[in-house]
Amino acid sequence: MLLGFDIGGTKCAVVIGNEDHQKQIQVLDKRILVTDQPVYEMIALLFLTAEQLLTDNSITIEEVTGIGISCGGPLSSKKGLILSPPNLPGWDNVPIVEMAEKRFGKKILLQNDANAGAVAEWKYGAGRGVNNMIFLTFGTGMGAGLILDGKLYSGISDLAGEVGHLRLSETGPVGFGKAGSFEGWCSGGGIAQIGQMLARQRIQMGEKVLYCKSLENLTSITAKTIADAALMGDATAKEVYILCAQYLGKGLALLIDILNPELIVLGSIFGRARILLEEEMTKTIKVEAFRDSNNVCQIVSAELQEQIGDIAALSLALIVSENTK
Repeated sequence: MLLGFDIGGTKCAVVIGNEDHQKQIQVLDKRILVTDQPVYEMIALLFLTAEQLLTDNSITIEEVTGIGISCGGPLSSKKGLILSPPNLPGWDNVPIVEMAEKRFGKKILLQNDANAGAVAEWKYGAGRGVNNMIFLTFGTGMGAGLILDGKLYSGISDLAGEVGHLRLSETGPVGFGKAGSFEGWCSGGGIAQIGQMLARQRIQMGEKVLYCKSLENLTSITAKTIADAALMGDATAKEVYILCAQYLGKGLALLIDILNPELIVLGSIFGRARILLEEEMTKTIKVEAFRDSNNVCQIVSAELQEQIGDIAALSLALIVSENTK
């Protein structure tokens, strides 16, 4: 039996599962928690929820063969530390592996969500059969997991793939603590910032914006409310996603030129808003990327879609299980 924790800036999940005879990971049960408490209270709640989940399914901790923790980066898998992720304020140098090992008496594998997602999509999703692949989270934040020459590449200090920190423009929405960053332009929070900026402009000019009725509603804007309005034909909402798509194309072009991958897998927001992003993204890549590299690179949605966080955490648990046999 496998136990996984998927820790995100908006919500966390505790999940149990197993690998079946077809070598596919099956999720057996899960609990979702809102990430709305101070760090150590949140971790205590996650651990308690895991124990309750096991009990509810009549599983003892002795039957658990591996535990994996997937969390937004940056972090150090070697030291077992969460290192101040921008989407987890207050989670500074958190020794989560040590804490989990003491609580459960099991070996723990920690990886950032992009690396964990890359492994999950590579083994169980859209990346099966490829040797050079980039997985982009494109959700609350923007991080990359790199599969290079058939191996997960994490860099000398576990910080490879922190593409959200790349600056794509001198000014712009803030992500990863940097204005105009890849994460600023291409993440849930970044899209909301773009939407707020354009809504403020339009409303002050006396125009109507479908996803924001007045300046008092600016803080309630989300990537989803903007997408819903865009699909209903709202011009301002469409402009928000055009801007996001253009910068998504610029960011992907950089990765294509540097790494020459055969596949790029885009998670979360791309899967839900592909119709709003793909055309403009593709146009930009054709302009920005080296043609020969672009011609051999396919860009697809994450196949695991909404299950990717669960499968990613359990994939890490499976690695632990296999390494301790």
